[in-house]
Amino acid sequence: MKLRTISAALAALLMFSLTPLSAQHDHNLDHLRKAVSTAEYPGADVVVLYDSTDVDVQDSGLSYVHMHKLTKILTEKGAREMRNVTFDYDPLSADVEVLHVRVYRKDGSVYTVPSSDIHDYAAPARAIYWGARQKLVSVGWLEPGDAVETLIFRKGFTYALLQDQDDDSRFVPPMKGHYYEIVEFWSSVPVLEKVFRVLMPEDKPLQYEVYNGALTSYVHFHPRHDHRFTVDVNPSAAQHPTPQEELHPTHGMFTREGKVTYCWYARDIPVFQSEPDMVAASDVATKLLLSTSPDWYAKSTWFYGVNEDFGAFDVTPEVQAMTDALLEGVTDELEKISIINHWVAEEIRYSGISMGEGEGYTLHPGEMTFADRCGVCKDMAGMVVTMLRAAGFESYAAMTMAGSRIDRIPADQFNHSVTVVKRSNGHWMLLDPTWIPGVREEWSSAEQQQEYLMGLPQGADVMTTPISPAENHYMRMKNDATLDADGTLTGVVEIQAEGQSDALMRRAFTRSYKSGWENTYSAMLTAVYPLAEVTRQHIPDPNDISNPFSVRIEYRIPAFAKYTGDAWHFIPLLARNPFGDFFHAPELGTRSNMETRKYGFRQRCSRLVDVQESIILPDGARARKLPETPTHAGDAASFRSMMSVENGKLHFTATHRMEKRIYEAEEWPEFRRALLARKTLAESPVILSK
Repeated sequence: MKLRTISAALAALLMFSLTPLSAQHDHNLDHLRKAVSTAEYPGADVVVLYDSTDVDVQDSGLSYVHMHKLTKILTEKGAREMRNVTFDYDPLSADVEVLHVRVYRKDGSVYTVPSSDIHDYAAPARAIYWGARQKLVSVGWLEPGDAVETLIFRKGFTYALLQDQDDDSRFVPPMKGHYYEIVEFWSSVPVLEKVFRVLMPEDKPLQYEVYNGALTSYVHFHPRHDHRFTVDVNPSAAQHPTPQEELHPTHGMFTREGKVTYCWYARDIPVFQSEPDMVAASDVATKLLLSTSPDWYAKSTWFYGVNEDFGAFDVTPEVQAMTDALLEGVTDELEKISIINHWVAEEIRYSGISMGEGEGYTLHPGEMTFADRCGVCKDMAGMVVTMLRAAGFESYAAMTMAGSRIDRIPADQFNHSVTVVKRSNGHWMLLDPTWIPGVREEWSSAEQQQEYLMGLPQGADVMTTPISPAENHYMRMKNDATLDADGTLTGVVEIQAEGQSDALMRRAFTRSYKSGWENTYSAMLTAVYPLAEVTRQHIPDPNDISNPFSVRIEYRIPAFAKYTGDAWHFIPLLARNPFGDFFHAPELGTRSNMETRKYGFRQRCSRLVDVQESIILPDGARARKLPETPTHAGDAASFRSMMSVENGKLHFTATHRMEKRIYEAEEWPEFRRALLARKTLAESPVILSK
């Protein structure tokens, strides 16, 4: 990094930071003198004394970022974790320089890590190889009571850029002239003070919003007619107006003529306590969103424009020929869409490699993806757009956020790309080739209640995918069996699934070796009944998605019922949930010991489980005691069951409905009651008298 590439204000600040300790008052010592111990923060391995970020935004949208942090070590584990400090960046869109790392020993000495212990290397990668790198600082031996100070400079942003150029223009965000950021004010370790400040050109309006909490903030104006130019990292109280005077001295005054200073800060940030199965932390923990983009319509038209200008969806003769061959003789509109969508899903391998021009928000040309037969979500989405256009459809790319919510402020809240196509009835249809290999859907319902933004020429607002009804994702299990007098159960189980239940059930086979398929259900049965044996079974080709997945298992289980001489004790087979692994019953893995929740929670998908069981009983057997079969009705989830003995047969039915993927915290008691009712039946025996 050359200092001439840095704004004057930031350069001055860095010059101060590089001044020898003997020539300045070390304010870190003021912080370290404060009593911070394991007694004050039980369970914490480190505590962040301050975390300060200053951003100087240029007219082009290019940002210069100064990150300053001081962390005190409380335990041996914390010492081990801090011995190596890493910083991630993508050289296509950002440059990172470690200005200094200092260690404040508990004995009062100060050690500055030499530049020779700062390493730059290719970041570990899996499936996506875009040239990401890491800076690693080898801090060395640390002990509880020590503290580590890091001062980092970064220019650019965190998403891969559209072009690779030699000058600073490659660090300008893709939506040129705009600045946007997501700042998390929550932490997995205690933080005494966190500050985020932005220096913004006065003619560039900045909109922002704080979610899931409150922050202290201020705005200072420094108009061009004011000839002051101040970079004062240690202002006096007179220079430092409230509330800024309360900030840590190293934050100082950060101003520049013709710019506006925005600041947000918080003190004594506790450790964020997550809950099992909860929604994304960013949906419920305190965060700050900033953007100079006026609205989502602007983002939509921009996304449309960069890809059309880039020629991402140009149809080549090769792509046209493949499309024509796939659709030969096909007249139904939905069938055409499905054929193209699933061809891309199955034929384009998910693997991202650096292809130079065209990373980030620009989708690689269909010609490139078609030739390479590989790409990431954006490339697969773009391939579908290209082939749909070759088939005469109106189609565009869209952006979405898998795993968390997209909020109103138009910051870059996206991590996934999909496709939209206009039907002949004028309605838009969502397609996602990335998530549907081995899935009978065109859009994965595991993405329901998820926001998305279409890249349309006329623009669009953020929309939310609808809830997919539970009956679209059924799991139906039927058991017809006979119980012998010696307690042996012999019967046939049939399991059929559809939608996301179908997709998950197939993965029990497609994610394992074919040589082990025959043992899948025998392993489940023997885990519950050690003497069980599968005598015959039918497992269809899991890669054939033309019909709902359906298996048939013939079995024999000696000692299924415990016979005491005058009574049989047993739990009906399907009531006990022997096929209860993640692929067949993911809901059973939900932690149900919590009575209440603070945050919303999620399941894999809406889902319907339907159970029917009929057992022919030994001659003369009658019911002495049957389990209670409570009914829990609710809008979010429900469970109903029935058990009876009639004409020498035991009949058991149960229906468990989970109506959506994402739930509010207030819906937990209702969801939990239904789940506990099903789990309780799995431990409730039937007693038959002879």
